[in-house]
Amino acid sequence: MPQTLNELPLKPGKPHLGFVGYGGFGQLAALHLSPYFDICAYDSLRPNARMMTLPEVAIVGFEQVALCDVVVLAVPVSEIRASCEKLAPLLRPGTVVVDVGSVKIAPVSDMIECLPDHVQIIGTHPLFGPQSAANGVAGLKLSLCPVRGSAWRNLRVFLRRQLGLKVYVCSANHHDRDAATVQGLTHLIAKVLSEIGPLPTEMTTASFDLLMQAVSMVQDDPPSVLHAIESANPYAADVRSAFFAKAAEIGAQFET
Repeated sequence: MPQTLNELPLKPGKPHLGFVGYGGFGQLAALHLSPYFDICAYDSLRPNARMMTLPEVAIVGFEQVALCDVVVLAVPVSEIRASCEKLAPLLRPGTVVVDVGSVKIAPVSDMIECLPDHVQIIGTHPLFGPQSAANGVAGLKLSLCPVRGSAWRNLRVFLRRQLGLKVYVCSANHHDRDAATVQGLTHLIAKVLSEIGPLPTEMTTASFDLLMQAVSMVQDDPPSVLHAIESANPYAADVRSAFFAKAAEIGAQFET
């Protein structure tokens, strides 16, 4: 195991950023962050494979990622706690740990409980994915939840100025309350429509095309995303129940 940043297979001069988890979103993030950071990544599903990635991203071991200045947890929400427990004894003082989960209350709680006091913690939720960021990330939105330390202020400035993101600073509770509707209903409707199929593709209205565009942005997300949005968000069940109740009420109007 390397003991210093100098032993990482990265070039000096830039801050070092490491991904724990390097799936679709991790690779998207690396694409936009590589001009500003030297990047390495670890993925437990493909620990020895050279994944489809940028040439400048080094695929390394877990211990090497833990040595970076910034560690990004790009794993499913259900794996955040285990990742933090594994990282805890390896992180250097001052390291900034950032998650990118679709919900915030549970991951933030896990990071606070499992990570040592000498690291800084920031909860984030990029409100986009590979599909919606196909034409770039400028103008897209990101929720930022300060947890521990002051690094979140620099991150907010960086995301706004360098990447052109619209950054919304909020608490984890505020995030999950809004996301239960904003994201929960979108993914729920997309799931229902995608399983009804096949849906019309030619004789369609403009409003239907817009609906299908929204569905296409989320229908290819891995099942873990929908599960996190609907199960790990404490506000999602009430929103879901209200939606189905209102749908049943409106549907009953046409049964008479």
